[in-house]
Amino acid sequence: MPQRQPIDQQPTHSFEGIRLRAGKPYPFGATITPNGVNFAVFSRYATEAWLVLYRKGAHKPYVEIPFYPEFRVGHVFAMQVFDIDIEDLEYGYRLNGPYNPREGHRFDRNKVLLDPYAKLISGRDVFCGPSEPHNPFPHRARVLLDDYDWGDDQPPNIALEDLVIYEMHVRGFTRHPSSQVHYPPGTFAAVREKIPYLLELGVNCVELMPIFEFDEFEYDRINPLNGEQLVNYWGYSSLGFFAPKAGYAGTGRYGMQADEFKTLIKALHQNGIEVILDVAFNHTGEGNHKGNTISFRGLDNKTYYMLGPNGEYLNFSGTGNTLNCNNPVVRDMVLNCLRYWAAEYHVDGFRFDLATILGRGTNGMPLANPPLLEALAHDPVLANCKLIAEAWDAGGLYQVGTFPAYGRWAEWNGKYRDTIRRFLKGDGGQVWEAAERIQGSPDMYGERGTRASINFVTCHDGFTLMDLYSYDRKHNIANGEDNFDGHNDNHSWNCGVEGPTDDLEILALRRQMIKNAVAVLFLSQGVPMITMGDEVGHTKHGNNNTYCHDNELNWLDWTLAEKNADLYEFFKHMIAFRKAHPILRRRQHFTHRDEVGSGYPDISWHTTRPWVTDWSYHNRTLAVLMCGKHGAQSGVGRAAQDDYVYMAMNAHWDDHRFEIPPLPEGMSWFRFCDTSAHAPHDVCVPGDETVLAQQRFVTVAGRSIVILVGKPTPKSPRPRRRTLS
Repeated sequence: MPQRQPIDQQPTHSFEGIRLRAGKPYPFGATITPNGVNFAVFSRYATEAWLVLYRKGAHKPYVEIPFYPEFRVGHVFAMQVFDIDIEDLEYGYRLNGPYNPREGHRFDRNKVLLDPYAKLISGRDVFCGPSEPHNPFPHRARVLLDDYDWGDDQPPNIALEDLVIYEMHVRGFTRHPSSQVHYPPGTFAAVREKIPYLLELGVNCVELMPIFEFDEFEYDRINPLNGEQLVNYWGYSSLGFFAPKAGYAGTGRYGMQADEFKTLIKALHQNGIEVILDVAFNHTGEGNHKGNTISFRGLDNKTYYMLGPNGEYLNFSGTGNTLNCNNPVVRDMVLNCLRYWAAEYHVDGFRFDLATILGRGTNGMPLANPPLLEALAHDPVLANCKLIAEAWDAGGLYQVGTFPAYGRWAEWNGKYRDTIRRFLKGDGGQVWEAAERIQGSPDMYGERGTRASINFVTCHDGFTLMDLYSYDRKHNIANGEDNFDGHNDNHSWNCGVEGPTDDLEILALRRQMIKNAVAVLFLSQGVPMITMGDEVGHTKHGNNNTYCHDNELNWLDWTLAEKNADLYEFFKHMIAFRKAHPILRRRQHFTHRDEVGSGYPDISWHTTRPWVTDWSYHNRTLAVLMCGKHGAQSGVGRAAQDDYVYMAMNAHWDDHRFEIPPLPEGMSWFRFCDTSAHAPHDVCVPGDETVLAQQRFVTVAGRSIVILVGKPTPKSPRPRRRTLS
């Protein structure tokens, strides 16, 4: 007996030979059904809607199907289309409704609109490939046939305090010809080819700059220095939040970007590396009122964007518009999006660009209890995902240390960056605050613990580490904004000459300053993050805002790994040292007490004299002793006991002799690192430290750092007894 088809899988209507019926209003987007595809799109204020279907690559649609009145449920237009070839299908929506910008409405029935829930988007299949300026609908949704085999993939689930985060731009990581990858350079597949490099360096988490689909030709500006087209390189203006960037896939032209990205994540997981996505839900790629109508503006402008009393766009993002994140519909979209990436792509966490916008109400005012942030913190699907906030926005809302955390959120600690920069270059009055930042910022994070602080000295936004000590001021003329863009207050120091120099003393000092920053970063409580290329001395030639350059300013030059091998080795050994010492990776803040009877507090601060502190404005020396007898003291118990770790920091320009706190009997101080020494004597393999000949003091050269390890004194080999023959 033939099996009868469910009644809701049988067509009830026909339009130009295409069979259809009222669809399911949820989930939104295009969902494959046993006999076709279900399309569902939200619009509160639209009066009419059409489903616009294209053959793949065609400029004109082959059919526009109206959503009949009975196909609308509440504010959702839903239609099921039968017997449709999804392999050759691209689609969009056309909506009609009021055009009254003062009331917030910008409907235009002449526009074909991108589905906000599109899982694949065509139109930019090759990064910076040929554009079609006359194509009226360049960004089209495709239906994703999700049949990827994850096998036995499991997220690494690395504790937050154990992460070493590597901020990476997918294209920039391998686009340079020197990468010599076999896969197309600048792609997900090419990153997979370089996993051994990440493993050798020691990082266990990559934070990928935006990989959602965006339009690299968003800008219409020229580099005034060479006439080259400037592009949206960083990708912080998303067109669709559910679709991976096709131009980041060697297979993007075939619509295989989803599988290629999943294969990268699977390979990273197999090698013990987590994946965090940098996501920007604060705005979209539609810009201000002069921008293009691509999706959200034409679907329901009043719902998706924060608007002023006269319909003007509120601009807390600095890009012309602000997504209305705490509107219930938009909030659900963000939640659904993150659940999708966690469940379908096995992503391990998210870093939220300009995250304070997610805490603003529909009128733009900060909320005491933001519904979206609370929902993200307690969502069951996201329960094991890391949530990291960039806790400020372009509207002046700065919440570093006060971001609504709900016991879950960590923060990019911008105060850590600024304080450590000022302290290391020798600014006065920085010693006390530097001590707070190094011990995990307890003045800011209190009961939240050290894991709330994502520590960094550099990131994509600003100077590279090499440029931080090569330039006093930004050099952004190439961006086409008359050098007005980018931060002016960088707390940088050129070490005596602005930019390139052949002065060997200045070059050596710059390397020393870089190593100082790396040493402090990896001995600080909290979660360290480094930026792609810093480990090999990448320079952007003083440009601190390279968002618009698809060239060597942003591409990692792989020949630098050999040219600056001393920097790479220093990074590698500092990462290994951090991993070897659990006292550097505590969950809870230090108590400054001896709670285990060791004779030493868990942490103590010193100057050039032990057990003496000097927080005065003119002091530029600081030493810290962390007692390994206290272990890591996590919130779930105490890890195995560790060595003693002592770091002497001399931000003064003169040498200083530091008296070292004495160790218990049977223990000695061993030198691990001296940033003033020339490679390979600047740092050693953890565990191979050399014992100090003089145990009472150590001389720390001007603008340098020495790190010592206190551990049991090696026993001298017993002399062999001579026997009479």
